[in-house]
Amino acid sequence: MIPASDGLYFGVAGVPESCSDDSSLKGLDCLLATGLEAMELEFVKGLKMSFETASRLQKKAQQQKIRLSAHAPYFINLNTEDSTKRMQSQDLLLKSLRLAAAAGATELVFHAGYYGSRGPGETYETIKNSLAEVMSMARAERIPTRLRIETMGKRKQFGSLDEVLNLCRELEGLYPCLDFAHIFAREGRVNSYRDFFQVLNKVEKKLGSRALKTSHIHISGVHYNQTGELRHLNLGESDFRYEEWLQALDDAGVRGTIICESPSLEADALMLKNLYHSLRYKKISSNDQD
Repeated sequence: MIPASDGLYFGVAGVPESCSDDSSLKGLDCLLATGLEAMELEFVKGLKMSFETASRLQKKAQQQKIRLSAHAPYFINLNTEDSTKRMQSQDLLLKSLRLAAAAGATELVFHAGYYGSRGPGETYETIKNSLAEVMSMARAERIPTRLRIETMGKRKQFGSLDEVLNLCRELEGLYPCLDFAHIFAREGRVNSYRDFFQVLNKVEKKLGSRALKTSHIHISGVHYNQTGELRHLNLGESDFRYEEWLQALDDAGVRGTIICESPSLEADALMLKNLYHSLRYKKISSNDQD
């Protein structure tokens, strides 16, 4: 069973911007100094971390009570028509799981791939079959790190909200990483309290209430056009309604980890953390008065 937290934990994707040293080990110290509680290890450009460093990270994060997750390399594509490259992507995803587990990361986020010349239905089946093989090997090795498929912001990428949720429902042991900036950019909407709450309600209906109690969520501002996401923005520079989003998360009973991917990593993460706890305090105070 996945342990449920009593609230949301806030962190950043990678080493905090304010850190003078870009190593993950030093990043933990910098993160602790900011008052944040989580860090996503960025394997996005390749698996360059040694297992010795990973082991040191795990011990240090446990001592500092920092929640670790990881992000697999961007160049994984489980829908490529080249069978050799698809097998290489499967191998890279499995290696990413091993390294994430060695570092004590409880979650590994990944991008599944692109549609290419295939239609959505064929792409779905190809990715499902590719993932099933990887997950079977991971179970055989008893890798504890949970695999999380991310909702994607570009329309040419596999990873709409429905695709992600349906795949998680079909493959036992697969979980979603809900990136609300991506959902917003891909759809060109989903930017109000009602929209956010409807997304969370859909997650609960398809995957059960446990999915909301053990969430892993990405957030940032986003610049987009008709093709979807173009680049990340700071929340204050975007039109994303993050206050309504936080309120919807709280009202829906969402628990787990929020990873900020804004250019100003810790500044936006701290702003969200403070706003979230302010909303929680107001709700508790209002209930006490009633």
